[in-house]
Amino acid sequence: MKFRFPKFDTVGAPLLAVLGVALLVLETRRQLRKPTQPKQERLLQNASVAALALPALRLLLLPALYAAARWSGKHRAGLLPLLRLPGWLNNIAGFLLLDYSNYLWHVLLHRLDVLWRFHNVHHIDLDLDVSTAWRFHIGENIASVPFRGAMMALLGVPARLVVVYEFFFEACTAFHHSNMRLPWQLEQQLVQVVVTPRMHGIHHSIVAQETNSNFSVIFTFWDRLHRTLQLHVPQEDITIGAPAYRNLEEQTPLWLLQLPFQKQRAWKLPDGTTPERASESGRHLPLLP
Repeated sequence: MKFRFPKFDTVGAPLLAVLGVALLVLETRRQLRKPTQPKQERLLQNASVAALALPALRLLLLPALYAAARWSGKHRAGLLPLLRLPGWLNNIAGFLLLDYSNYLWHVLLHRLDVLWRFHNVHHIDLDLDVSTAWRFHIGENIASVPFRGAMMALLGVPARLVVVYEFFFEACTAFHHSNMRLPWQLEQQLVQVVVTPRMHGIHHSIVAQETNSNFSVIFTFWDRLHRTLQLHVPQEDITIGAPAYRNLEEQTPLWLLQLPFQKQRAWKLPDGTTPERASESGRHLPLLP
């Protein structure tokens, strides 16, 4: 199994670091949603969780995905070799299929209890900003290896494309988790193609029908295709997090690492009520400021 990816490590990783810092500065200057916790406190919490998750991403997930794609290429297995597309079209199709497979993985994280236990660590963050983009339980990254590796083999995507896609996957994840207020008209145009901060903010709402929407990672096509798109929710009306996990004292790194192995709480607020949106569903309505 290959573990060294020089271009990803010497070019991609520094670019991702620069992007993260830039988004951190921009979201501080142009806030989309008002934070509920001190910034430095959250950065420390999320960085502590990410300190375990990111090495698993780089040292286990990426090599496994690359190895699966190499195996598929060697044996001419999977969908794309069967289609015999020209090189440039094969790469475009492969990139889109990789993104679609991650849409499906994200849906599974929400639908299967055993996966949600780990993904919930990401969702119970009481604020949403660029640091949330790396706040994933190490168990979730490990659990993603069999599914995403199988997708590499089934799709037959070129191995080099896997590394390129992972760079854009991480860059777009940082972008749409950021708390950066883009000009509304610009975001209205962007969301027709790619996931934006306002769109993904809805996905982190304590309202269940909103959390279970907007699963796309890079392209918004997949939510439109599966009718899981939700845009018509004002950002000022969104409460970030999961309703049963509102206690600031539970946001410690040690507690978050233990969360998947505890009994999961019902989707209710501490007072026993279920968060709901009074207005009609906005699945087919435009993005609101």
